[in-house]
Amino acid sequence: MKIISLQSGSNGNCIYVEAGSVKLLFDAGISGIRAQQRLAAHGRDIRDADAVVVSHDHLDHSKCMGIYQRKFALPVHVSARTFSAAKSRCSLGEISDIRYFEAGTVLAFGRVSVETIPTPHDSVDGVAFVVDDGRRRLGILTDLGHVFAGLDAVIGSLDAVILESNYDPQMLNDGPYPEFLKERIRGRGGHISNVEAAGLLAPAAKRLAWACLAHLSEENNNPGLAMRTHREILGKRFPIHIATRYGATGVLEL
Repeated sequence: MKIISLQSGSNGNCIYVEAGSVKLLFDAGISGIRAQQRLAAHGRDIRDADAVVVSHDHLDHSKCMGIYQRKFALPVHVSARTFSAAKSRCSLGEISDIRYFEAGTVLAFGRVSVETIPTPHDSVDGVAFVVDDGRRRLGILTDLGHVFAGLDAVIGSLDAVILESNYDPQMLNDGPYPEFLKERIRGRGGHISNVEAAGLLAPAAKRLAWACLAHLSEENNNPGLAMRTHREILGKRFPIHIATRYGATGVLEL
């Protein structure tokens, strides 16, 4: 597999996964032009993608799904509840090729399967993903809500993972957010912290080829701090990448 995070954070999310001849986009929270340009910089044509798969209705993951369908003729795979909620949040425009799935089911794209894992994040019908090409398993695990039952087993089954590492608890506690928003972030429907993410990775570190830390908060985290926290728990040798809010990663291989 070859993986590129095109952008990751509350300002927009989109991940490209290439598994043999199958090419998929996960989430459509950045503009079509931006996604197209960032893929082209790595020698990929967005029109060659087989589909865009949407995780949940929050606009940083869903707002451009209509653009991807109309401009690039990509089928949109989304749950019916997620689509309805996203449509109520913003105008998605006409989408002529939409394919509904139920959270918890497995999607098939040729020989590649995509497991959809329901999450307790405070969206309407959110899911995380595991991409399985028959040889390797990649997790795309962001907007998780909290460390829910079974999440450790999912990570233990993976060969590599893009994992939310949203906030540093001290930065969140001392920061300018109002208390209700702090409670939302660290609550059961919010996000997981650097320490929680590293704790999830630690038991699986021997199996994982690498982890890519994603969905870092701009106000309550920074890449250096996230990396230090993970290094303290996972050691210096475990391969860690960071998906940024401002651009694409390089091509991560699995």
